[in-house]
Amino acid sequence: MNREIILDTETTGLSVSNGDRIIEIGCVEVIDKKLTGLTYHTYINPERELSDKATEVSGLTYEFLKNHRFFRDIFQEFLDFILDDKLVIHNASFDMGFLNRELELVGSAPLHYERAIDTLKLARKKYPGSPATLDALCRRFNVDCSTRTKHGALIDANLLAEVYLEMSVETVQKSIFSVLEPRTIKQSDTISKRPIIPERVYNPTSDEIATHRAFLSMITNPLWKKFYNS
Repeated sequence: MNREIILDTETTGLSVSNGDRIIEIGCVEVIDKKLTGLTYHTYINPERELSDKATEVSGLTYEFLKNHRFFRDIFQEFLDFILDDKLVIHNASFDMGFLNRELELVGSAPLHYERAIDTLKLARKKYPGSPATLDALCRRFNVDCSTRTKHGALIDANLLAEVYLEMSVETVQKSIFSVLEPRTIKQSDTISKRPIIPERVYNPTSDEIATHRAFLSMITNPLWKKFYNS
C-alpha cells in the first residue's frame, strides 16, 4: 500500500522569519494513486493579525480565527493523520518551512524535507517554460476550479490531488512506453536487398502549367489557397 498525503496550508503572510504563522491546514489522503475520501482540515488561531494580502487571498480574518484552537492544540492530531507517509505539496519549501517552525515552537521534531514531493518542481521539470501555478495546472488537466473564489487549504489540497494524479498517470504512461526499446536487426533477420532507383524529375511544360492553372481557377474557394499563394 502506497499512502500519500496531499497537503496545503494558509498563513498570515509570506515570511516565517518575520513571525508569520499558519492559519489553516488541509490534507487529502491518496492510497495507490486513488483518492480515499479521507481528509483532515482545521483552522488555527495564529495569535496575531493577518496581512491585508493574506485576508484578500484566503478571505479569513483574525476575528474569525481567534475563536479556533492554537497549533499546540492540534499538532498531535495532525501528525497522527500524516504519519510517516509522503507529503505531496505545491512549493513544498514554503509549507514545510511554516510547519517546521510551528513544530519547533511546540517542541516537536521537524518534518524531513526528503519526504516531500514538490509538485511545483515536478511541473517545471515536466513542462519547462510553461506556467506551473496550481491554477495553470488545473487548466492543463481540465480540473474544474470554478468554485475556488478564494484560496483555502482543503480546497487547494483537493485540487492539487486531482492535478497530482493526472501528472502521475502521465508519468506511468511515459514509463510504459520508455521500456519499449527500438527494434534492432539481428543477424538471423532476413534483409531484403533491392536495387536503388535514382530519383526521376519531371518538369512540366509551359502549356501544361497554363492548363493546370486554368483548371484550378474553376474551383471555388480551394482549401490550399488558405495556406499557399498559387
